[in-house]
Amino acid sequence: MKAIAIVPGTAGSRIVERPEPSITAQDEVKVRVIRVGVCGTDRTEVSGGRADAPDGQKELVIGHEMFGQVVELGASVSRVKIGDFAVFTVRRGCGQCAPCLMGRSDMCQTGRYRERGIHGLDGYQTELVVDKEQYVVRVPAELKDIGVLMEPLSIVEKAIDEALRLQIVRSPEAAITPDWIAGRRCLVAGLGPVGLLASMVLRLRGADVYGLDVVDAKSARPKWLSVIGGSYVDGREVPADQVEKKFGPMDLIVDASGIAELEFNVLDALGRNGMYVITGIPSGDHPLQIDGPELVRQLVLDNQVMVGSVNAARGHFQMAVDDLSQAQLRWGAHVAGLITNHYPYSKFSELVNQHPPDAIKEVVEWG
Repeated sequence: MKAIAIVPGTAGSRIVERPEPSITAQDEVKVRVIRVGVCGTDRTEVSGGRADAPDGQKELVIGHEMFGQVVELGASVSRVKIGDFAVFTVRRGCGQCAPCLMGRSDMCQTGRYRERGIHGLDGYQTELVVDKEQYVVRVPAELKDIGVLMEPLSIVEKAIDEALRLQIVRSPEAAITPDWIAGRRCLVAGLGPVGLLASMVLRLRGADVYGLDVVDAKSARPKWLSVIGGSYVDGREVPADQVEKKFGPMDLIVDASGIAELEFNVLDALGRNGMYVITGIPSGDHPLQIDGPELVRQLVLDNQVMVGSVNAARGHFQMAVDDLSQAQLRWGAHVAGLITNHYPYSKFSELVNQHPPDAIKEVVEWG
């Protein structure tokens, strides 16, 4: 079967032939891949950035945002059946720490986890994949056109869920107020796929959402945000440190920009007792100067929390299924507009080497 592979640490990708995987255990699931999303991580890997091949191999099959259909099952599998649409999660635990042994490899304590298509395990840019039942999530047939959004949405679900859970623990008002986030001002920094999905989740929960980016207001991402009821903030006209003066203090900030300077600057928009969760991972190693004393004073005197969030557990994927279903019911075909470009797998090198201005989520078609 065909797959897309890289040699970690070197630039470029190529189509390779790999043996078709077989079910060898009763708890395994075989899925025919239909499409795979492409994100900044994939582009970083193809450019020679962070990636690790499986032990004993020089090449890594990339791709971690998969969607496919079940074609074969081990004898004990009950979570899915043949013909179901499904996704596999990404991270595999170390098998040593308590979180990993509890199915929460997203909170691995040893750092010795592996990730499909990224770190130590082949990924999903291929025709067929096999994995354990514990990593599969069934996707309803009505979501088959947008099911490839499940992985990036799971990242959002974890980040927002963590922020809201922390707020319930620390805030007396949040602890006694159902749907505390409803009507609250929330800022999403960076309107790529993750930022727009974060905006979608927050709008589903009734929040007033402001999306910050530096693109024209009439371009694809601000227009998509507007349809779901979000407000666009052009960072060229309203810099991050002026957002509070223009729109008021934010109760929750979600960063999906991956720009270190912006990630600190948006703190100026965070209100008293506010929560700030970061999902964007900056690239490069350029030093950044910040006013450390002022930052610490603000966090302490205003009772603010700043937390990083990465990866997701199977439960977050299930939350993504639920929210994607609700979003489709509420906004219909508009949700599918997040997927702007479809490429055959043979055109993968074109896809990673270009990024049209109006592109949001780009996917590789295998099915």
